[in-house]
Amino acid sequence: MTKRCLLAAALLLCFHSASGTELGAVVVTATRTAQTVDQTLSSTTVVTRSDIERRQAHSVQDLLRGVAGISTASNGGRGKATSLYLRGTEADHVLVMIDGIKVGSATLGTTAFQDIPVAQIDRIEIVRGPRSSLYGSEAIGGVIQLFTRKGGGPAAPRFSISGGSDRTVEASAGVSGGGERGWFDLGISGIDTSGFNACDGPPSPGGAGCFTTEPDRDGYHARSLTARAGFRFSDRLSLDLRALHTHSRNRFDGSAVNESDARQQVLGGTLRYAPLDRWQITLTAGRSRDRSDNAKDGRFGSRFDTERRSFSLQNDIAVAADHLLTVGADHQDDRVGGTTAYAVDSRDDTGLFAQYQGAIGVHDVQLSLRRDDNQQFGDRVTGGAAWGFALNPDTRMRAAFGTAFKAPTFNELYFPGFGNPHLRPETSRSLEVGLEGRTAGARWSLEAYESRIDQLIAFDASRFAPANIAEARIRGLEAGLATRVADWALDASLTLLDLENRSGGANDGHVLPRRPRQSLQFDADRRLGRYDVGASLFAAGSRYDDLANRRELGGYALLDLRLTIALAPGWRLQARAENVFDKDYETAAFFNPPGRSLALTLRYQPS
Repeated sequence: MTKRCLLAAALLLCFHSASGTELGAVVVTATRTAQTVDQTLSSTTVVTRSDIERRQAHSVQDLLRGVAGISTASNGGRGKATSLYLRGTEADHVLVMIDGIKVGSATLGTTAFQDIPVAQIDRIEIVRGPRSSLYGSEAIGGVIQLFTRKGGGPAAPRFSISGGSDRTVEASAGVSGGGERGWFDLGISGIDTSGFNACDGPPSPGGAGCFTTEPDRDGYHARSLTARAGFRFSDRLSLDLRALHTHSRNRFDGSAVNESDARQQVLGGTLRYAPLDRWQITLTAGRSRDRSDNAKDGRFGSRFDTERRSFSLQNDIAVAADHLLTVGADHQDDRVGGTTAYAVDSRDDTGLFAQYQGAIGVHDVQLSLRRDDNQQFGDRVTGGAAWGFALNPDTRMRAAFGTAFKAPTFNELYFPGFGNPHLRPETSRSLEVGLEGRTAGARWSLEAYESRIDQLIAFDASRFAPANIAEARIRGLEAGLATRVADWALDASLTLLDLENRSGGANDGHVLPRRPRQSLQFDADRRLGRYDVGASLFAAGSRYDDLANRRELGGYALLDLRLTIALAPGWRLQARAENVFDKDYETAAFFNPPGRSLALTLRYQPS
């Protein structure tokens, strides 16, 4: 990292925010057990339902942009494929879950964030750093878990409709409620947009972009349905069931295919039983499915249909006050179908894990260990250790070390004409230190980390196939501040990355592609009577689009403005202007980002 960036970090005191979340808010992703944000020894951010509505986010990637440690690269506008990088790791190094169920494509290895309906999300928990010792493969960069609305309380309807640039119309409706022991929520949402031209055509020379010239509007249409219900049979036994289904139609620019008809489906259930006061058993089972039919100008071309079935048994045992032991087992079965013939089209993984969490005076400790038996790659053992030390009632120091692994995807291994069946799993080791606290009503934190990834899988242009490169080293600094100044709520986060390819070959010493080396998010919000006004500034430094570092994408800054008017109890009118100065930029070479856009939303939800 440059001296200038380090100086900027020092001046800003590296603010890391929890997006307005109260420190007493309960999170579960970091340890697979319930704990408050201030108790966790992990670098965790929680995006709440109030954050979603305050920022008037219209997509998950829009909502996650600017969160400390996260960077994105998009292949166009709404509905287009979006890659998400957590702490500088690869796009498939983040484990994504919805209500405790692992999701994503077994062929691509990534999750279609663009198809997840924001209207049905209650909160998002982002845990940065390796979590394979608790969750197995994929969690090299961290874990992102999305929770759908749960319901409960008196029956209450909700409704929203919005319209905006590029002939975009969005609508959602739902109802939630419950009784003394039960809860339910039903939601439906949809979007129709004409979009804009997603890609400027093929580069020459080189190999990137969409390899075609199609100067047309690339629209997106999606419909989503969520359902969740549960019942508490007694103080010791409860059941929670949930389902999510999204059907989308997407147009884009491409030489082989330029249309897709996709379906994302998640079904799951959790049974919790406490046979003793100090012992809770949690059974979770689910299935996620990712299917897409692809065509070129209306003519069917291919189908990809992947399914992931998972089962988990977890035991939480309070061995003493402030000492919790967790032991359990996970089983995962991935299957690939469709029109493409893969040499291998299924594999399973069984993991056994154990975790200890304890508090002794001003010290907090977390230890975890896991053994995975992967059908293709054999045994993998990962571990983690974290320590927290309270310097005083308002300041705490943290340190953590963890290892992780990632099994290659089916596309990387077996896609005809592309796959490399000789690939080996990626492995990593990471060290993190942090400091967090409260000063004069402000919350702040600073985290520094280093990750080394061995056998990193990257595209080798000389072979036109993926290959294991020897090593990648990632160093990072994350910082944030949440405070109030003169009735303004201020929230800032800063991320600095040093991304080095250590392959030993032609690209040795180069920067890993598509991640900006600096990014900054700054939010300011204020209430003026029945008006809420706010602004968001996001800035990202330059990045490279390729491993060879021949194609550099410039840095940019975006300003968004927003206004909410309380019309009547439960009724709000919202307006949002994005990219106010119509900045032209790229996060992936030759793919166009949204320009200046406007959106107007009418929303009803009882207080």
